[in-house]
Amino acid sequence: MLRTVTIGLDGSPESRAAAEWAAREATLRALPLKIVHVWEQVPAHGAEAQLLGPETDQHWIERIPHEAAEGIRQSHPGLEVSSEQLRGSVVDLLCEAAGSADLLVLGSRGFGAIGGFVVGSVSLSVVARAERPVVLVRAGEQAADEHKTDQAGVPSAEAPFRPVVLGLDTDEPDDTLLEFAFDAAARREASLRVVHGWPEPPTSFYRFPGDAELYDTLERRHAAALTEALRPWRQKFPGVEVIEASRCGNAAQILVNSSRDASLAVVGRRIRTSHLGAHIGHVTHAALHHITAPVAVVAHS
Repeated sequence: MLRTVTIGLDGSPESRAAAEWAAREATLRALPLKIVHVWEQVPAHGAEAQLLGPETDQHWIERIPHEAAEGIRQSHPGLEVSSEQLRGSVVDLLCEAAGSADLLVLGSRGFGAIGGFVVGSVSLSVVARAERPVVLVRAGEQAADEHKTDQAGVPSAEAPFRPVVLGLDTDEPDDTLLEFAFDAAARREASLRVVHGWPEPPTSFYRFPGDAELYDTLERRHAAALTEALRPWRQKFPGVEVIEASRCGNAAQILVNSSRDASLAVVGRRIRTSHLGAHIGHVTHAALHHITAPVAVVAHS
């Protein structure tokens, strides 16, 4: 099966920004880019639908992936680009497309009224169900945003990449997640900042005697667990500079704060379902809604 970077395109500004990011990622991975546009037809209503007719509607919709592919071929010469139009359930077909890709890329809208990014129901459903990595890219994301500033203090695609940030649970460090993050940092020749958040001691609220000693013990224990989890991956990727950050506090907030200068944030999602359906976890949910950089969600067992 042909390995690809696949972009789920709907013609919106955020999905076009995601398509450009996907093209850059495909170039980094030396893989073809595949553009998938899913048309979930809804019943036509009103005079406008009668005037345009289904043939005209289909004609305009079919132009979306074709024109996007042509635009990317022009801006990324040498990149192999294909496009496909599908009909049916958007979530089902995007999850199916993700299954045959190295990663699936989707767009995410800008800030909402509550101060976070707006992640649509389609994106959340795909993230919760797909068993391959899914990357969400914000509207307006540009190549320079992933890079440090140049000598003039201006972000430039010619400057080195900003760090890749990984949120890691040291109780259950997963190889799939770790390999994705180390590989992403290696391809970008960027540092990898690995962040682990651990809760405050249960007695700290009451300020019991000995809390400081307990805190120091827990701090050393969690830092050692992080170092041990990363040891084999440092050996496998010796060229990647690793920055370890084990901090006490809310894991989601620590990850969001640590990703303010990231080129890419990486989080995990355990593949599991309940009677309420698939879910993504509160740390991943916070990352999707509050981290400005592209966010990769890596499903793992």
